[in-house]
Amino acid sequence: MPEGHSVHRIARQFALHFVGRNVAASSPQGRFAPGARQIDGVEMTDAKAVGKQMFLEFNHDRWLRVHLGMYGAWDFAGDITADATTASANGRMGQTNQRGTLLEGRSGRAADNEDSLTSIGAPRVTRLRMAEQEKIGEGSDVFPPEPIGAVRVRLLTERTVADLRGPTTCEVLQPEEVQAIINKLGPDPLVDSPRRGEERFVAAVRSKSTPIGLLLMDQSVVSGIGNVYRAELLFRARLNPHTPGKLVPEETVRALWKDWTKLLKLGVKLGQMMTMDGLSKKKYEAALASRDDRHWVYHRTGEPCRICGTPIVMEIAAGRKLYYCPVDQA
Repeated sequence: MPEGHSVHRIARQFALHFVGRNVAASSPQGRFAPGARQIDGVEMTDAKAVGKQMFLEFNHDRWLRVHLGMYGAWDFAGDITADATTASANGRMGQTNQRGTLLEGRSGRAADNEDSLTSIGAPRVTRLRMAEQEKIGEGSDVFPPEPIGAVRVRLLTERTVADLRGPTTCEVLQPEEVQAIINKLGPDPLVDSPRRGEERFVAAVRSKSTPIGLLLMDQSVVSGIGNVYRAELLFRARLNPHTPGKLVPEETVRALWKDWTKLLKLGVKLGQMMTMDGLSKKKYEAALASRDDRHWVYHRTGEPCRICGTPIVMEIAAGRKLYYCPVDQA
């Protein structure tokens, strides 16, 4: 499931290329035809993410809410931006944790990398997929390209098209309905003010007997954290995932919030979940190119802990895989 950094990057792609423009909306698959008609031909006026949810505003009176869930993804084509964290079309769009990223100035292919990104920003670039993985597809002279697969909704301007497939949620809402959903979500470091977000997070964690490993995945406690960031944040804090929230020292909870803020901003910048600090230049480049070199404990069942050498443990917690070191997080 895409974690918070991916959804913020997608929202920024919409902010750069759709906001302020009239959008033709359709449902090639047909399942979203009534909803598409409500926003067809209407100006997009805002695009924002809160945690794992994205909200696109049309003409100030209706919103498209999208939650990608486990299988959803957006494909962009036409005039797209290499790195939606800036207004420049000359940056790069990196992969997230599942794949590697070509570094600035490189070309060709590398181990665990997608194809060369040297054509990003050119008019013929198409099929930029944004979800848990970000991939550049083949170029084409045809715009807009034909929909591929079961496209739930297509949003089209004169220069850019975005196709949505497989979301858990895709619906048109009134402003008050959007606000009601946001009110139920936990703080997001890129949305809430630093102090307010931290205080909300601390109060929520310290009031519950639920294990901290489950609280970090609870979107009403904190927005945007998924399986990868959960495991990595807990290890970086040397915190036992089974510790009840109310027993986690307040200073540790505050440090968790600050670390989440740091990792989320870095994820938005890089387009991938980089969770290891203090790497040499060589190891940093290896980490950008391969998930295996990027994380402390995530997806490393049975492999030696990078600190103490103890095999990393994996267990199922509330239906999701939880990774941790039984010694450093004892």
